[in-house]
Amino acid sequence: MNRTVSFPELDYQQSCMDEIRQMAERPSTYHIVTYGCQMNAHDSEKLAGMLQAMGLTEAPVRDDADFVLFNTCCVRDNAERRALGNVTWLKEVRKKHPRLMIGVCGCMVQEPGMAEKIVKQYGFVDLAFGTAVMHRFPELFLRALREDHVVIETGGEDLVVEGMPACRLRREQAYISIMQGCNNFCSFCIVPYVRGRERSRRMDDILQEATALRDAGCQEIMLLGQNVNSYGKGLGEGDFPELLRRLDRVGIPRIRFMTSHPKDLSDELISVMGSAEHVLPQFHLPVQSGDDEILRRMNRHYDVARYLDRVQRLRSSVPGIGLTTDLIVGFPGEREEQFQHTLDLVDQVGYDSAFTFIYSPRTGTAAAAMPDQVPASVSSERIQRLIALQEKRQREEMLRFIGTEEEVLVEGLSRRSSDEVSGRGRHGVSVTFAGSEKDIGKIIPVQIDGVKQNTLSGVRKES
Repeated sequence: MNRTVSFPELDYQQSCMDEIRQMAERPSTYHIVTYGCQMNAHDSEKLAGMLQAMGLTEAPVRDDADFVLFNTCCVRDNAERRALGNVTWLKEVRKKHPRLMIGVCGCMVQEPGMAEKIVKQYGFVDLAFGTAVMHRFPELFLRALREDHVVIETGGEDLVVEGMPACRLRREQAYISIMQGCNNFCSFCIVPYVRGRERSRRMDDILQEATALRDAGCQEIMLLGQNVNSYGKGLGEGDFPELLRRLDRVGIPRIRFMTSHPKDLSDELISVMGSAEHVLPQFHLPVQSGDDEILRRMNRHYDVARYLDRVQRLRSSVPGIGLTTDLIVGFPGEREEQFQHTLDLVDQVGYDSAFTFIYSPRTGTAAAAMPDQVPASVSSERIQRLIALQEKRQREEMLRFIGTEEEVLVEGLSRRSSDEVSGRGRHGVSVTFAGSEKDIGKIIPVQIDGVKQNTLSGVRKES
């Protein structure tokens, strides 16, 4: 059974926030730099909420902040290197701003051996803490203010902490974390080691959060979890399809979710996708490889036939559904013919978009110790071929929207023109059309008339 605690009941954390707020010698402004997935972005909202409860205000520009916090990702090597590079750069900034405080948190800090590395190579950092102790941030921040050496904390019990203060990035869109951790142990993935084992939030707590967001005018929620399909295991309150049914009745116009594991995608969930009024016709279904032997060594627990069956059932239940995926090239031992199987799968399925990655060894995972690591030059050549095919198939799939109507939740002004706005349609594809700032946060019907590289264009329909 998951252990749930309420943040407001953590009296020591509350007293730490009160003490920091009253301190004369403390940072007055903060800036959070976020790397990685939506889960990290939502964690940053909570960190910002705690910082504001401690009396700090956000500095929009990093160089203007008294406290800079890097919320890191370690799923890919390049994300880790970018984070550490930026942390090192702040060492130079501190020469001009000696009272600058520097913090590092998130998955990277939880990675095996990283705490020792921070002490040895990044001694100028004031504070470092992992995902398991995020709810103790006020306590750790207070220690960093008092002590003249780096404060590091990574251990802790896997808890579900409710009621943490949060500073939402947007009013019309919101993340809702429904679970933490992962039990799958894919051989390439470090998430179970840095996020812990699966633990689901109580259904009533999720529904209360969704209801409050609806009442505040939220138009779209994104449900987050490392594997949302396994939500509720060990909780005894219902599974993910049941959660979707109950959230559908809350009445928020749009419900999205990610990420799903193909091995746990049930017929019941597919049925809910086809019948729920507010669950959007979009599904992110990571396949990682199109070769059965590679999938077996990845410890994915499905084969290509099973995956294609899930795709066919989704498309039968939800005609026109937007499908996206994750793909890895250069997994240890991947031969050319096995990579070709991935190309064949991409060509057959026709994804609306795909996140493509070169395999990145992560210390502590099974794949990092596998023989026959693929040379970087081979992986680089393969991913270019994969991207070229995906871009071709993506454009072909986008053509199905021409002449159709998409309800677009406007997220902001277009990057290319101040006379245009952009947002996502119900199928998850970005749409650009003529508009202004007053449209942001509204759901607007748009007649699609064009396809660009990976976006659609259209004309708003008159009401």
